[in-house]
Amino acid sequence: MIKWILLGLVGLLIAYVLDMSLLIYAMYAFLGIVIISRILSGNWVDNVTATRKCDQLTIEEGETVSVFISLVNEGSLPISWMLVEDLLPPSARNRVAPSLTLTGQSVDVVKLGRGKSENLVYQVQANRRGYYQIGPLVLETGDLFGLHRRYRVASDPNYLLVLPKTITLEGYDIASRRPIGEVVMTHRLFEDPTRIAGVRDYQPGDALARINWRATARTGQLQSKIYEPSSVAGATILVDFDRRSFDRKHEPYRSELSVTAAASIANALFQMGQQVGIVSNGRDAAERIEQEGWRGDARTRDEAQKRAMSSVREDQIKPVVIPTRKSADQMIHIRRGLARLELSNRLTFSQLISEAQEDMPRDATIIAILSEVDLERAVALGSLRRQGYAVTAIINTYEPADFVRISGPLLNEGIETRHLVDESSVASICRRQVLGT
Repeated sequence: MIKWILLGLVGLLIAYVLDMSLLIYAMYAFLGIVIISRILSGNWVDNVTATRKCDQLTIEEGETVSVFISLVNEGSLPISWMLVEDLLPPSARNRVAPSLTLTGQSVDVVKLGRGKSENLVYQVQANRRGYYQIGPLVLETGDLFGLHRRYRVASDPNYLLVLPKTITLEGYDIASRRPIGEVVMTHRLFEDPTRIAGVRDYQPGDALARINWRATARTGQLQSKIYEPSSVAGATILVDFDRRSFDRKHEPYRSELSVTAAASIANALFQMGQQVGIVSNGRDAAERIEQEGWRGDARTRDEAQKRAMSSVREDQIKPVVIPTRKSADQMIHIRRGLARLELSNRLTFSQLISEAQEDMPRDATIIAILSEVDLERAVALGSLRRQGYAVTAIINTYEPADFVRISGPLLNEGIETRHLVDESSVASICRRQVLGT
């Protein structure tokens, strides 16, 4: 805008110096058009109110959400044209593996009379779990001569949460409550009265139910049963979401397979009434948005950043943790957490174990889902096993040769491994007890 005014003033000055009355008239007309265009475009873009409504913001994979956009011209002047664009994440426009499929138009050019309104409706189908930013809504308008354009962020984004799918695991009799993760404890937390390990001399305070009457009759002295210090303990699932662990040519399939496996195992444990939790070195998308603000449009970045979160905190390197516990709403928290999980390179897998070990109860088995294993990862998991944890690794790779190579360091640490080939293998990954009884 400034350049056009300067250009007009220079032309006007030249016209006065050369005493060219026709040029003077033209420069006055040109400056008038520029100023009027600025006033009009500013009035148009500032007097439009916009709202966006989504019929739902938490859905399952494959479901569709409808987005309704309403525009109202509250100004005293009609708007000759306005470009309306509801921004969608780049992954939605990926032609190879789009995470969202758009039906309808999220971009349109509208004409708004004084006090009139226009509606824009489109649908988004979720092809993959995730936490997706719908918006912001960007308005663009300008004068009829193309001399001046104005942009404005008219509506902050909404966030669509697509929950990960869960696959029913084969090989478990839910009715009989056969345990996943029955582990023999090296640290005696509590005893299992169904598992008798031996007898000992009676001690004051022992319950009558504990007395072994056959051993008492044989020895002539009261003998009490010794129970194995074991527990049906559930599991803490470690999901390696280090971006460096995944080959780009296999993305996003392999990382999504890790999430599907984690969600499916967690769901099986939850259905059996056992404690379960998730620990990952990925990044929570909601945390990222809280720290960095939402992503605006390049043309309106300054205004978008002003409308974003005003306080951007230092990025604290910490794992994503859903504490291992048994509660009625645990699976809801796990699915929401896995839905928001993003690849990150903030923490290595060994750093994850070091940071999150205090959140891993010793009576819960560790199930590590990995796509790559080096010596550092193997030693970290081996250290957990030596500390008394029951540890099993699920290797997420397609090729059998890669599975053998990756499993080698873990087998040297005494850790059982399972092969996660593709989505169809998720159901059978736990056909035998995952935790190797």
